[in-house]
Amino acid sequence: MRLDGRVAIVTGAGRSLGRSYAIALADAGAAVVVNDVDAASAADAVAEIEARGGRAVVSIGPVGPADTAEQLVDDAVTTFGRLDVLVANAGVLRDRVLWKMSDDDFDAVVATHLRGTFTTGRAAAIRMREQGEGGRLIVIGSPAGQFGSFGQTNYAAVKAGLVAMARTWSLELARADITANAVIPIAMSPMTGTIPAYAELYERYLAGEPIPTEIRREKGLGSPEDVAPLIVWLASDESHSVTGQAIGIGGDRLSLYSHPEVLDVDYSDGGWSASGINAAWQARFAAQAQTSGPPSRAAGVTQ
Repeated sequence: MRLDGRVAIVTGAGRSLGRSYAIALADAGAAVVVNDVDAASAADAVAEIEARGGRAVVSIGPVGPADTAEQLVDDAVTTFGRLDVLVANAGVLRDRVLWKMSDDDFDAVVATHLRGTFTTGRAAAIRMREQGEGGRLIVIGSPAGQFGSFGQTNYAAVKAGLVAMARTWSLELARADITANAVIPIAMSPMTGTIPAYAELYERYLAGEPIPTEIRREKGLGSPEDVAPLIVWLASDESHSVTGQAIGIGGDRLSLYSHPEVLDVDYSDGGWSASGINAAWQARFAAQAQTSGPPSRAAGVTQ
């Protein structure tokens, strides 16, 4: 599946998942703007792309400020002549339970994930609309945003917000033939390594051990390279009719997440009293109440 002639921006592309996205896009023929706050890791990613026969340029700066977003678009247009794809991947973690989370912990995650995706998405959309040839906006969500995640008020909130952002953009940009989708990756990364349940597995992965088949299938957990083909497909012509979706990938598993939907309704003439709500809840709604956290393994989807 080729992307020859296309130009992509990948934020947070110096390492891990972002680096895999940038390399895969370049391998498919796209020219890539590699963004990161770490100049050395971004330069190393560009060097690897060029060694594989691809084209790439470094663009250093933290996502969030509008100036960074505009610089990214300018780097793409100045160096390669156009912009076709944005992969808004950059992110940070500041994990704390609610009663221990500081304002700075919360704000840092919001500024990078949510504001950073907004400003880069806005700058990219403006350029793509000016070009008049369509485009692809790809935001990166997380199972935490779909199900909630203990100790991640900030991260879960922004990741849920990014899916809503992509769905909104899919409506606003449809007439310009610009698609917007959210990718929900599950992969070995420095972030995964901070999760106690996966810490030992991550260390074995770094040591070169293969990820066990049962983990790849039952947990849907693989390498960053396992996620990259979804990015390439969403950047391609073949996905031109796919927009407003949240698509998960990890290990051997590909999944499609549902939009939020109303599970049931009931009515009370003239409105509801508190006691009436209680009676309706016990009689009708309680059995349908959904739990927080990932569904059970039996349901076929786990974090």
